[in-house]
Amino acid sequence: MKNTNVEYAPQLVALSRTELLAKISAQLSAGRFAHVQRVEQTAIELAQKYGVDVQRAGLAGLVHDYAKQRSDSEFKQIIRQQQFDPDLLTANNGIWHGVVGAYLIERELGIHDQQILNAVRRHTVGAVEMTDLDQLIFVADFIEPGRDFPGVDQARAAAAESLIAGVRFEVSHTLKFLLAKQVKIYPKTIDTYNAWVAQKK
Repeated sequence: MKNTNVEYAPQLVALSRTELLAKISAQLSAGRFAHVQRVEQTAIELAQKYGVDVQRAGLAGLVHDYAKQRSDSEFKQIIRQQQFDPDLLTANNGIWHGVVGAYLIERELGIHDQQILNAVRRHTVGAVEMTDLDQLIFVADFIEPGRDFPGVDQARAAAAESLIAGVRFEVSHTLKFLLAKQVKIYPKTIDTYNAWVAQKK
């Protein structure tokens, strides 16, 4: 994987790359920080392949897990204070760090671009309707080079076919995983499955 040293346009983020990386790394473990940089590069490569805005894709990839390691109590406090969907209180970090994370990214990193923030919001469970950028970040997070799970090669092959194929594979794979674990499934995950996978050929 190539080194990424993209300076993002000031209309997307006022911080320099050095400042942005410092703020992100301060919130994440070394392993998680390396992950977001790999997702950034994967997002850029997918954007170049599929004609998606490279600047937005790279920046969304870089910040997508900014809130991943916040405490449960902080997430719950924000959900209540900002009057997010009350169903979120029954979810967990796996959902919160995308949906609530977008709020923290806007507030703490000064990124106000709604396309980027929506891609962050949707990278955990997807959505019934997803833009190309949403799909791209959803997939890039799943297939970045550090990922190593049964089916990852199929996921990468699907993403190489199309973003839609990548999304469908990921949604189906994730739902099977959750069902096998017999854990509670966040309702919007089912909505995404029904919209993107069920009865699709």
